[in-house]
Amino acid sequence: PEETVTSSFASFIHAVRPEHLSKTVSHRSKRMILDSIGVGLVGSTTHVFDIALQYCRLYSSVAVSSVYGKPGVKLSPTLAAFTNGVATHSMDFDDTWHPATHPSGAVLPALLAASQMLPPNTKPNGMDFLLAFNVGLEVQGRLMHFSTEAHDIPKRFHPPSVVGTMGSAAATAKLLSLSTAQCAHALGIAASLAGAPMANAATQAKPLHIGNATRLGFEAALLAARGMEANPLILDDIPGCSGFSAFYSVYQPKPLSTPSDHREFLLEKQDIAFKRFPAHLGMHWVVDAALSVRNLLINYAGSFSPSLIRTIVLKIPVSKYINRPFPSSEHQARHSFQFNACTALLDGEVGLSSFTEGSIHRQELRELLDKVVVEHPEDNMANFDKMYGEVALLLHSGDVLTGKCDTFYGHWRKPLSKESLLKKFRSNASHVLPEEKIETIITMVDNLENLSDSSQL
Repeated sequence: PEETVTSSFASFIHAVRPEHLSKTVSHRSKRMILDSIGVGLVGSTTHVFDIALQYCRLYSSVAVSSVYGKPGVKLSPTLAAFTNGVATHSMDFDDTWHPATHPSGAVLPALLAASQMLPPNTKPNGMDFLLAFNVGLEVQGRLMHFSTEAHDIPKRFHPPSVVGTMGSAAATAKLLSLSTAQCAHALGIAASLAGAPMANAATQAKPLHIGNATRLGFEAALLAARGMEANPLILDDIPGCSGFSAFYSVYQPKPLSTPSDHREFLLEKQDIAFKRFPAHLGMHWVVDAALSVRNLLINYAGSFSPSLIRTIVLKIPVSKYINRPFPSSEHQARHSFQFNACTALLDGEVGLSSFTEGSIHRQELRELLDKVVVEHPEDNMANFDKMYGEVALLLHSGDVLTGKCDTFYGHWRKPLSKESLLKKFRSNASHVLPEEKIETIITMVDNLENLSDSSQL
């Protein structure tokens, strides 16, 4: 039969082998795994995580899979994947790719849970785990490239709820060694479980998008393994009958080539963005710009004095859900250009404590927010590869000080150093784990290819 886009993806998932992963891809993906675990661990301290965990513990089932930050607590594999996915995105601290999505959180929890689910004599080794993780990344990345709409900050569907569900299904299918036909059906089933609206950004419901993506993709693979079938053309563009194209206004699918020793993974061509503080990725441009102009004001006046500032001008892309002049909750604050710029100006940094209720409602912060004016230059696109952040301080003296950032530290064009990534992981993990366990995880991920049983992770 003629090869279709869907069959090409299924063939890739089934046929790709460990030797197809280059040193660069292995190195970058292990950094993603380590960062995602750390983000999940600190995320297990949040209120939204507690809600998710309480919900999952209502169900009695085979409890074999571990939960981030909760020693001794185990859930059924799919519910553990869901809970850990919620933890990963609970602070919006997880990695981001381009076109925009959060790739690790939608895949890693499913693989961790599945590794513990499998019987002792069929446990995947570390190399199997690393390969499945990269399959999940690759499928997400390729699907994102099917639409020009996907390259910009989204307006309709939250991307990880769409491509993340597909990536989780693909990764789990690979880990479970499904047949080519079963891999195709897993993708088809996952498409029926995918999708969440952007209107729930900046609410406690947004972390559910990652939790559902990793859980439902996992469930799609389990259903396919048990014989459930779906449309074998789910990724193809069939006129008059939307499949995966239902999620995009412009949809131009392309087949995924059969893996070979000379084939490049997307992660080879483009690194990932790691966040230095827990907020929407767009905030990192305005924070670095704000820190830059803060230093200019200190040099100008000898100290940072808000009373010298008449107006704060933010030059940012048009993106409604992250343009929030006066956020009233931590989730709104994580999605507010204004809040993050003013916090950076006031405190000289943005971190975990910036999003507590006490920090959000400070009078001195509110006074800075009152001075903010937003502009949308035509050349500043809502695109994580092309956007910039600019913060200008118009002083009462008539002078103007300006800070601009077109590539923040942690962006794929300016990756975090090994030292910075380890510092972030240790800081995040220290909220729930003792030092010796933190160092064990670092060593285990660094040597993942040599791990005999991935469920140890």
